[in-house]
Order: sequence, then structure tokens, then C-alpha cells
Amino acid sequence: MNIPDNLKYTKDHEWVRVEGDEAYIGITDFAQRELGDIVYVEVETVDEEIEEGEVFGTVEAVKTVSDLFMPVGGTVLEFNESLEDSPESVNDDPYEKGWMIKLKLSDPSSVDKLLSAQDYKELIGE
Repeated sequence: MNIPDNLKYTKDHEWVRVEGDEAYIGITDFAQRELGDIVYVEVETVDEEIEEGEVFGTVEAVKTVSDLFMPVGGTVLEFNESLEDSPESVNDDPYEKGWMIKLKLSDPSSVDKLLSAQDYKELIGE
């Protein structure tokens, strides 16, 4: 299982990579494995301010549709539009090509309360 040490994680299986006062968000390797083959990612919240815990989009796999929850509050700056043509990138490379949104953080320190890689490994039994 790929769980990079440089990221933060949520109990809902999203990851966060912080770059200054911006962050990239996607779903974890564990989540994409649980979902199976991803066929569609929908994010219609670009330019919206979303609070922590609110839904920012959905991910559709062959068997199910799951909501995507905002790990930290902020304004959605960008959706990874390459996922429109290649949603399978979330399965193939969830932490690089498969990122879902870029966010302007409302409070950069809010990331500190997210799970470390070690905490996330414990959560999923790794």
C-alpha cells in the first residue's frame, strides 16, 4: 500500500499535499482500491468556498458512487481536468496524476490536525 510520508490524511481516506497556502487533495491508494475501477470524477465546486467536512465532489466507480469530503476549509481553485478524459488516473497514480482539486487554504494551520502517514496506516490496519 502506497502511503507517502509527506502527505496528510483524513479518516474519510482523502489526502492533502500542502504547497504554501495552497493544497492539492485527492483520495488515497487504500480508497481507490476499495472503490475499484474509477469511471468518473465530478467536481462542480471550482471558485466556491467549502468548509471542512462538506462535500466537494463525487467519485464514481463501476459498483458505487462516493462523496468526496473537504479535509480542510478553503476556496477550490482548480479541478484536475485531465480526470475528465482519464478518471482511471486515480487508480493508477492517486497521489500525482490522480489529484482532484487544488485549494486556497482558509487557515493553513488547519492541516496540522489531519492524520500523519503513520496515523493513517494505523487507521487502515497497515
